[in-house]
Amino acid sequence: MEEIFIRNVPGVREALSKSTAAIAGCGGLGSNAAAALTRAGIGKLIIADFDVVELSNLNRQYYFLADVGKKKTDALAAHLLEINPCLDVERHFIELTPDNMCELFKGADLLIEAFDKAERKAWLIETWCVHFPHKPVVCASGLSGYGNTGALTVRRSGNIVMCGDFETDMSMGLTSSRVAIAANMQANEAIEILVKGIKK
Repeated sequence: MEEIFIRNVPGVREALSKSTAAIAGCGGLGSNAAAALTRAGIGKLIIADFDVVELSNLNRQYYFLADVGKKKTDALAAHLLEINPCLDVERHFIELTPDNMCELFKGADLLIEAFDKAERKAWLIETWCVHFPHKPVVCASGLSGYGNTGALTVRRSGNIVMCGDFETDMSMGLTSSRVAIAANMQANEAIEILVKGIKK
């Protein structure tokens, strides 16, 4: 199956195959970031979500009509294994809380924050940074609307990486292209971190 990765940048597959990324949330950000990491050659993903696939998810999330009604963790894991059957996918159909997330994600080299709501993003980032201060967290904020691609950027502060425009909110609605750009920015940042060995 290594032929999947022959077009990768040299050294990327080798580094990623030894790495584990945790993804908190399997919606528009999490599902698309997971697919990108799988295609890049990540060795293991730990995914967690407590939601099921709905029709309204199909405009931006990595699911299909046949997935409606399925647990997002199960549907996403199945799609990822269709890309790379050798991927190790650990899935948790559970609502993440400050009390359980550390135990679920402790084996990860970094965390991708893929929540919808600002208050959930805040406690997730804070809890991760308190318990795993030397492990990066890659977040997203401001991905609603359409167009205005140039506003999407990356900000870094220590081990916290933020992707998005940092302005738009959910009231504008969500477009598949802009959500996918933000998700792939997250995946791209995670790949750079893992390949360069910034994790500790």
